[in-house]
Amino acid sequence: MTTELNEYNQKRNFARTLEPEGITEVAQEGLRYVVQHHLARRDHYDFRLEWEGALLSWAVPKGPSYDTRDKRLAVRVEEHPLEYRNFEGTIPQGEYGGGVVMLWDEGCWEPYGDVTEGLSAGMLKFVLKGRRLKGKWALVSLKGKAGEKQENWLLLKEKDEYAKTAEGISEFTTSIRTGRTMTEIEEGEEERITRNPFSSTGVQLAQLVHTDPKGEDWLYELKYDGYRILAYIEGNSVRLITRNGHDYSKRFLDVASSLAEWAVGRAMILDGEMAITDAAGKTDFQALQNYLKNPQANNLTYIVFDLLALDGADLRGHRLIDRKETLAALLKDAPENLHYSRHVRGNGKESFRAACEAGMEGIVGKKADSVYSGARNGDWIKLKCDKRQEFVIGGYTLSDRKTRGVSSLLLGVYAGGELVYAGRAGTGLREADMKELEGKFAGLQRREPPFQLGPKPRSKEKITWLEPELVAEIKFAEWTADHLLRQASFKGLRRDKNPRDIKKEKADEDRADEKIQSPSAVKETESVVEVNTNGIIIEGIKISNPDKVIFADSEITKVDVIRYYAQVAERMLPYVSHRVLSIVRCPKGIAQTCFYKKHPGPGSKGIVTISISTGGGEQEDYFYIENPAGLIAEAQMGTLEFHIWGSRVDELEKPDMMVFDLDPDEGMDLSRVRQGVLDVKNILADLSLNSYLKTSGGKGYHVVVPLKPAVAWDGFHDFARRVAEVMEQKWPDRYTSNVRKAKRTNKIFIDWIRNGRGATSIAPYSLRARNGAGVSMPIAWAELDTVAPDGVNMAEALRRIGGNDPWNDFFRNNQQLK
Repeated sequence: MTTELNEYNQKRNFARTLEPEGITEVAQEGLRYVVQHHLARRDHYDFRLEWEGALLSWAVPKGPSYDTRDKRLAVRVEEHPLEYRNFEGTIPQGEYGGGVVMLWDEGCWEPYGDVTEGLSAGMLKFVLKGRRLKGKWALVSLKGKAGEKQENWLLLKEKDEYAKTAEGISEFTTSIRTGRTMTEIEEGEEERITRNPFSSTGVQLAQLVHTDPKGEDWLYELKYDGYRILAYIEGNSVRLITRNGHDYSKRFLDVASSLAEWAVGRAMILDGEMAITDAAGKTDFQALQNYLKNPQANNLTYIVFDLLALDGADLRGHRLIDRKETLAALLKDAPENLHYSRHVRGNGKESFRAACEAGMEGIVGKKADSVYSGARNGDWIKLKCDKRQEFVIGGYTLSDRKTRGVSSLLLGVYAGGELVYAGRAGTGLREADMKELEGKFAGLQRREPPFQLGPKPRSKEKITWLEPELVAEIKFAEWTADHLLRQASFKGLRRDKNPRDIKKEKADEDRADEKIQSPSAVKETESVVEVNTNGIIIEGIKISNPDKVIFADSEITKVDVIRYYAQVAERMLPYVSHRVLSIVRCPKGIAQTCFYKKHPGPGSKGIVTISISTGGGEQEDYFYIENPAGLIAEAQMGTLEFHIWGSRVDELEKPDMMVFDLDPDEGMDLSRVRQGVLDVKNILADLSLNSYLKTSGGKGYHVVVPLKPAVAWDGFHDFARRVAEVMEQKWPDRYTSNVRKAKRTNKIFIDWIRNGRGATSIAPYSLRARNGAGVSMPIAWAELDTVAPDGVNMAEALRRIGGNDPWNDFFRNNQQLK
């Protein structure tokens, strides 16, 4: 950043103001912006753009204008923390910027060209995608007089379809988040936004049939070829949730913006399909795949077919026909990218014939008087013109005629908890598809087939087995008598489906006399090879590729890692179980690419998904483990490092474990680090807090404080910061509380930032994904001078757990934070 957040912090007394403290953050997907109406000494608008972990900020006295002739003065001020984009309230008089702050607009922005160069050159052009500000804008620097402290810029609207002949902002007088006026914010009135009656629900699913039911009691709609999406709308907040619970709001930003603008503050929950339509109005799944890779298409459409809640009322128990009538009225004048799914009553056979003749995927029938149960119970049915469904990719082949790429995909479905081989797809793979698949396959390779029984390679081809984590949409001619696919063609990856949910689709009339045949019956079309029946099973988890080398320097294999976690589970789980996790996975060993993961993937034994509020009415899925099986299941998937929240899931908003990480400058003598550890311990002891010591497995130590879960995150976080600041003030030449590396020269950074909501620290007994297989190991205070921060490896950790536990009274020593 051009200016550090220190300037922001120095201007504020956080004991008096509720503004967030200045901390740079890791950027998430997309760049965000916010405009805040700020009634301070002078009325103005604060215009803020996310860049490099903070918010570039300008004060705009008259506010932005849609009139291209208006050149609005914008005075550049200090950068603000990203968390400031959520601040709305009153700054006390006498404090810097004292007055009322309203969240006036928010959204995402896209710069033209390099931002750093644009700031330096005094010309920054960009597109805004917000509720109130849209289109092309520019910030242009004015050359100031010598000695002027302020940077004066101009905020300009550029010519596009959004430009107006008037300023176009005075009509907006309420908060984009809470619906309050400036006066209502100042008086502390409650938000005016109606909340939805539920935040998640199962989706209603259609049962495959071969013939349409008779009678007028059925409504028929087109079957769309896209992603099933539930839209949760509250005030300015829109969440677009896939069937497996992923939030795609940022991927489908234009639709989310249209929904928020169209709803004008009303709370509602919609069910529909996100799709790309072609010139003939048909949905095109491949086009949607292309859009997700490169979101440039302008015909992304949310096709809405059900209304589950409106104005705080749950409508799922109402008749479908009544829900659709209300929905049709709501969508009468909706934006072009929101489309109501029309229906016909009865005439299923005619509807199906017309859909197939028009090249559509098929039709969906729904009982007119059915409630929305969120299940597959026969109230909704589907008739498909073509045979197609999702399959799990368990491997791929490469023929001797190719040097790279994919010749065919090996596909499966789940039955009885096992992945059953279903055949191969060798057509439909374009060059772009192969490049994408190669990238996806890179971290998923394994030695053994994931199928209960997998195919042997054909003549002159090589099979590469994959972890069953990817789902493909496949079109095919039919199922053979051996329950394998005929003429299967790849249509695209399904990012919205959980692999464990993929089963063979069967029509009702098939179910009476057909079961998914055991793979042992597959004989003529594909020969099979059996999985080693003497495979290793630990805590009920089957271990694949046990001999895969994870730590080459120590010749430690995957099964060695898994057995390590099985042996330390009793010691480790009290600190790890029922705590939200972020993990580091190295499926091909630490010499290859490792990746950080905090959101759940396919479910497994002992692993639990939890939905957590992220602020602004949004929810995201995280996960935790319950028992040794969860620990082993994660290790089986390649997890090496376990990072934990400071709270347990049953007291999520009341942390009970505070961590201080001593991070020394490069090359610092270890004796100085050890002195720092003792200084932290003594400061805490002065506050009547007992602390515990562990190695980090890296270059520093961790000092850990067990606490009673009684204080909220803000107070917990502030206390940790103040401890670090006390050390910085007491020994300014030894310690710093500033996260920036430039401030650490010849000092130790007392990392207190790990004690915020959503932040994590390495768990006790966790391995580190580094050469040497180091462990973050609990040690006794008396061992500080004899055990280095990276002095305990996997073998030493196993030796130590046979002796006394230096933290044996950790959870009996929970203390009250004062």
